Amino acid sequence: MPFDFLAHRKKTIIGMVHLGALPGTPLYDAAGGIPKLIEGALADIEALQQGGVDALMFGNENDRPYSLKAPPASIAAMAAIVSAVKPAVKIPFGVNYLWDPTASICIAAATGAAFVREIFTGVYASDMGLWAPDCETALRTRRDLGVPHIKLCFNINAEFATPMDTRPIGLRAKSAVFSSLADAIMVSGPLTGQPVDQSDLRQVREAVTDVPVFVNTGVNLDNVQAMLSLADGAVVGTHFKIAGNTWNSVDPTRVKRFMDKVGTLR
Repeated sequence: MPFDFLAHRKKTIIGMVHLGALPGTPLYDAAGGIPKLIEGALADIEALQQGGVDALMFGNENDRPYSLKAPPASIAAMAAIVSAVKPAVKIPFGVNYLWDPTASICIAAATGAAFVREIFTGVYASDMGLWAPDCETALRTRRDLGVPHIKLCFNINAEFATPMDTRPIGLRAKSAVFSSLADAIMVSGPLTGQPVDQSDLRQVREAVTDVPVFVNTGVNLDNVQAMLSLADGAVVGTHFKIAGNTWNSVDPTRVKRFMDKVGTLR
Protein backbone atom coordinates (compact mmCIF):
# COMPACT_ATOMS: atom_id res chain seq x y z
CA MET A 1 0.00 0.00 0.00
CA PRO A 2 1.70 3.25 -1.09
CA PHE A 3 1.66 6.43 0.97
CA ASP A 4 -0.92 8.60 -0.79
CA PHE A 5 1.32 11.54 -1.71
CA LEU A 6 3.63 9.02 -3.37
CA ALA A 7 0.91 6.89 -4.92
CA HIS A 8 3.00 6.22 -8.02
CA ARG A 9 5.79 4.69 -5.94
CA LYS A 10 5.82 1.29 -4.26
CA LYS A 11 8.10 0.50 -1.33
CA THR A 12 8.68 4.14 -0.43
CA ILE A 13 12.07 5.08 1.00
CA ILE A 14 12.28 8.16 3.23
CA GLY A 15 15.83 9.43 3.77
CA MET A 16 16.69 11.19 7.03
CA VAL A 17 18.26 14.64 7.18
CA HIS A 18 19.61 14.68 10.71
CA LEU A 19 20.11 18.32 11.63
CA GLY A 20 23.02 19.28 13.84
CA ALA A 21 22.25 20.12 17.45
CA LEU A 22 19.90 23.10 17.67
CA PRO A 23 20.56 26.30 19.67
CA GLY A 24 20.20 25.83 23.41
CA THR A 25 21.00 22.11 23.41
CA PRO A 26 24.18 20.71 25.02
CA LEU A 27 25.86 19.77 21.73
CA TYR A 28 25.07 22.99 19.85
CA ASP A 29 28.04 24.41 17.96
CA ALA A 30 27.72 28.09 18.84
CA ALA A 31 30.76 29.00 16.73
CA GLY A 32 29.24 27.53 13.57
CA GLY A 33 25.73 28.67 14.45
CA ILE A 34 22.69 28.37 12.22
CA PRO A 35 24.73 28.79 8.99
CA LYS A 36 26.66 25.60 9.76
CA LEU A 37 23.42 23.71 10.43
CA ILE A 38 22.03 24.88 7.09
CA GLU A 39 25.24 23.91 5.30
CA GLY A 40 25.16 20.40 6.75
CA ALA A 41 21.50 19.91 5.88
CA LEU A 42 22.05 21.06 2.28
CA ALA A 43 24.88 18.56 1.80
CA ASP A 44 22.73 15.67 3.05
CA ILE A 45 19.76 16.77 0.94
CA GLU A 46 21.89 16.74 -2.18
CA ALA A 47 23.32 13.30 -1.44
CA LEU A 48 19.91 11.78 -0.67
CA GLN A 49 18.19 13.25 -3.71
CA GLN A 50 20.99 12.26 -6.07
CA GLY A 51 20.81 8.74 -4.67
CA GLY A 52 17.15 8.50 -5.56
CA VAL A 53 15.18 8.44 -2.28
CA ASP A 54 11.45 9.10 -2.57
CA ALA A 55 11.07 11.59 0.27
CA LEU A 56 13.09 13.36 2.95
CA MET A 57 12.48 13.78 6.66
CA PHE A 58 14.14 16.43 8.81
CA GLY A 59 14.86 15.40 12.39
CA ASN A 60 16.66 16.78 15.43
CA GLU A 61 18.36 13.53 16.48
CA ASN A 62 21.43 15.48 17.63
CA ASP A 63 19.51 17.32 20.36
CA ARG A 64 20.66 14.90 23.05
CA PRO A 65 19.56 14.44 25.79
CA TYR A 66 16.07 14.52 24.33
CA SER A 67 13.13 16.53 25.63
CA LEU A 68 9.48 15.49 25.78
CA LYS A 69 8.38 19.10 25.29
CA ALA A 70 10.08 21.28 22.70
CA PRO A 71 11.31 24.69 23.90
CA PRO A 72 9.93 27.57 21.77
CA ALA A 73 13.45 28.52 20.65
CA SER A 74 14.05 25.03 19.29
CA ILE A 75 10.78 25.04 17.37
CA ALA A 76 11.71 28.39 15.84
CA ALA A 77 15.25 27.27 14.98
CA MET A 78 14.17 24.04 13.32
CA ALA A 79 11.46 25.80 11.33
CA ALA A 80 13.98 28.45 10.21
CA ILE A 81 16.52 25.84 9.08
CA VAL A 82 13.99 23.76 7.15
CA SER A 83 12.60 26.90 5.52
CA ALA A 84 16.11 28.00 4.53
CA VAL A 85 16.94 24.72 2.78
CA LYS A 86 13.50 24.16 1.29
CA PRO A 87 14.41 25.62 -2.15
CA ALA A 88 16.87 22.73 -2.55
CA VAL A 89 14.24 20.09 -1.82
CA LYS A 90 12.77 18.57 -4.98
CA ILE A 91 10.78 15.70 -3.43
CA PRO A 92 8.14 15.49 -0.66
CA PHE A 93 9.45 16.05 2.85
CA GLY A 94 8.36 15.59 6.43
CA VAL A 95 9.55 16.69 9.86
CA ASN A 96 10.01 15.12 13.28
CA TYR A 97 10.88 17.02 16.45
CA LEU A 98 11.92 14.45 19.06
CA TRP A 99 9.78 13.87 21.07
CA ASP A 100 6.97 16.39 20.78
CA PRO A 101 4.09 15.65 18.39
CA THR A 102 2.47 19.07 18.69
CA ALA A 103 5.77 20.85 18.01
CA SER A 104 6.33 18.59 15.01
CA ILE A 105 2.97 19.57 13.57
CA CYS A 106 3.69 23.27 14.13
CA ILE A 107 7.03 22.99 12.31
CA ALA A 108 5.36 21.05 9.49
CA ALA A 109 2.69 23.71 9.11
CA ALA A 110 5.27 26.51 9.09
CA THR A 111 7.50 24.85 6.49
CA GLY A 112 4.98 23.20 4.16
CA ALA A 113 5.91 19.62 5.09
CA ALA A 114 3.76 16.81 3.76
CA PHE A 115 3.98 14.56 6.81
CA VAL A 116 5.05 14.25 10.43
CA ARG A 117 6.53 11.28 12.28
CA GLU A 118 6.24 11.06 16.06
CA ILE A 119 5.15 9.10 19.10
CA PHE A 120 1.48 10.05 19.34
CA THR A 121 -0.02 7.29 21.50
CA GLY A 122 0.82 5.07 24.46
CA VAL A 123 2.62 5.42 27.77
CA TYR A 124 6.31 4.55 28.13
CA ALA A 125 9.08 4.18 30.68
CA SER A 126 11.91 5.94 28.88
CA ASP A 127 15.35 7.51 29.14
CA MET A 128 13.47 10.81 29.37
CA GLY A 129 11.25 9.64 32.25
CA LEU A 130 7.57 8.75 32.14
CA TRP A 131 6.40 9.45 28.60
CA ALA A 132 2.73 10.05 27.83
CA PRO A 133 2.26 11.85 24.50
CA ASP A 134 -0.83 13.98 23.97
CA CYS A 135 -2.31 12.80 20.69
CA GLU A 136 -5.55 14.72 21.06
CA THR A 137 -3.82 18.10 21.37
CA ALA A 138 -1.58 17.32 18.40
CA LEU A 139 -4.48 16.50 16.11
CA ARG A 140 -6.49 19.49 17.30
CA THR A 141 -3.46 21.67 16.54
CA ARG A 142 -3.35 20.30 13.01
CA ARG A 143 -7.00 21.23 12.59
CA ASP A 144 -6.59 24.67 14.19
CA LEU A 145 -3.64 25.47 11.90
CA GLY A 146 -5.71 24.54 8.87
CA VAL A 147 -3.35 21.82 7.64
CA PRO A 148 -5.45 18.64 7.59
CA HIS A 149 -3.47 17.44 4.56
CA ILE A 150 -0.35 16.84 6.69
CA LYS A 151 -0.14 13.08 7.15
CA LEU A 152 0.63 11.70 10.60
CA CYS A 153 3.00 8.74 10.91
CA PHE A 154 2.58 7.07 14.29
CA ASN A 155 5.69 5.44 15.71
CA ILE A 156 4.09 2.85 17.99
CA ASN A 157 7.10 1.32 19.74
CA ALA A 158 9.31 4.17 20.78
CA GLU A 159 13.09 4.03 20.70
CA PHE A 160 14.84 4.54 24.07
CA ALA A 161 11.70 3.35 25.84
CA THR A 162 9.53 0.40 26.85
CA PRO A 163 5.74 0.54 26.50
CA MET A 164 3.79 0.19 29.72
CA ASP A 165 0.83 -0.99 27.66
CA THR A 166 0.88 -4.79 27.73
CA ARG A 167 -1.35 -5.31 24.70
CA PRO A 168 0.30 -7.06 21.72
CA ILE A 169 1.98 -4.65 19.32
CA GLY A 170 -0.42 -5.56 16.51
CA LEU A 171 -3.40 -4.59 18.65
CA ARG A 172 -1.76 -1.32 19.67
CA ALA A 173 -1.15 -0.51 16.02
CA LYS A 174 -4.72 -1.34 15.02
CA SER A 175 -6.03 0.73 17.93
CA ALA A 176 -3.89 3.74 16.91
CA VAL A 177 -5.53 3.73 13.49
CA PHE A 178 -9.04 3.22 14.85
CA SER A 179 -9.05 5.57 17.85
CA SER A 180 -6.33 8.09 17.06
CA LEU A 181 -6.57 8.47 13.26
CA ALA A 182 -3.05 7.39 12.29
CA ASP A 183 -2.31 7.88 8.58
CA ALA A 184 0.61 5.43 8.70
CA ILE A 185 2.18 3.13 11.27
CA MET A 186 5.92 3.08 11.96
CA VAL A 187 7.61 0.10 13.63
CA SER A 188 10.97 0.73 15.34
CA GLY A 189 13.86 -1.12 16.89
CA PRO A 190 15.07 -0.37 20.44
CA LEU A 191 17.45 2.44 19.42
CA THR A 192 18.15 4.71 16.46
CA GLY A 193 19.81 2.60 13.76
CA GLN A 194 18.90 -0.72 15.38
CA PRO A 195 16.86 -3.26 13.34
CA VAL A 196 13.18 -3.88 13.89
CA ASP A 197 12.13 -7.21 15.36
CA GLN A 198 10.64 -8.90 12.31
CA SER A 199 8.06 -10.71 14.45
CA ASP A 200 6.81 -7.29 15.63
CA LEU A 201 6.68 -6.07 12.05
CA ARG A 202 4.77 -9.17 10.96
CA GLN A 203 2.22 -8.74 13.76
CA VAL A 204 1.63 -5.12 12.78
CA ARG A 205 1.37 -5.98 9.09
CA GLU A 206 -1.26 -8.64 9.83
CA ALA A 207 -3.23 -6.30 12.11
CA VAL A 208 -3.11 -3.15 9.97
CA THR A 209 -4.45 -3.37 6.43
CA ASP A 210 -6.00 0.04 5.80
CA VAL A 211 -2.98 2.35 6.19
CA PRO A 212 0.69 1.96 5.18
CA VAL A 213 3.16 0.26 7.51
CA PHE A 214 6.77 1.49 7.52
CA VAL A 215 9.97 0.12 9.04
CA ASN A 216 11.28 3.04 11.07
CA THR A 217 14.82 2.03 12.08
CA GLY A 218 17.68 -0.28 11.23
CA VAL A 219 17.02 -1.02 7.56
CA ASN A 220 20.20 -1.75 5.63
CA LEU A 221 21.40 -3.38 2.44
CA ASP A 222 21.46 -6.82 4.04
CA ASN A 223 17.93 -6.84 5.47
CA VAL A 224 16.00 -4.53 3.14
CA GLN A 225 14.52 -7.37 1.09
CA ALA A 226 13.13 -9.11 4.17
CA MET A 227 11.85 -5.85 5.67
CA LEU A 228 10.11 -4.67 2.51
CA SER A 229 8.50 -8.06 2.02
CA LEU A 230 6.39 -7.11 5.05
CA ALA A 231 6.33 -3.29 4.96
CA ASP A 232 5.16 -0.65 2.49
CA GLY A 233 8.32 1.39 2.94
CA ALA A 234 11.13 2.38 5.26
CA VAL A 235 12.78 5.34 6.92
CA VAL A 236 16.55 5.14 6.47
CA GLY A 237 19.04 7.26 8.37
CA THR A 238 22.04 5.48 9.87
CA HIS A 239 22.68 3.13 6.93
CA PHE A 240 23.05 6.10 4.57
CA LYS A 241 25.76 7.74 6.67
CA ILE A 242 29.52 7.53 6.12
CA ALA A 243 30.70 4.24 7.69
CA GLY A 244 27.13 3.59 8.86
CA ASN A 245 27.57 6.02 11.78
CA THR A 246 24.39 7.90 12.71
CA TRP A 247 26.25 11.13 13.45
CA ASN A 248 28.18 11.31 10.16
CA SER A 249 27.16 13.01 6.92
CA VAL A 250 25.23 11.13 4.25
CA ASP A 251 27.37 9.02 1.92
CA PRO A 252 25.94 9.30 -1.64
CA THR A 253 27.52 5.99 -2.65
CA ARG A 254 25.70 4.14 0.13
CA VAL A 255 22.42 5.81 -0.86
CA LYS A 256 22.80 4.87 -4.53
CA ARG A 257 23.73 1.26 -3.76
CA PHE A 258 20.74 0.90 -1.43
CA MET A 259 18.24 2.48 -3.83
CA ASP A 260 19.50 0.30 -6.68
CA LYS A 261 18.65 -2.70 -4.50
CA VAL A 262 15.22 -1.29 -3.69
CA GLY A 263 14.62 -0.84 -7.41
CA THR A 264 14.88 -4.60 -7.88
CA LEU A 265 12.22 -5.14 -5.19
CA ARG A 266 9.57 -2.85 -6.64
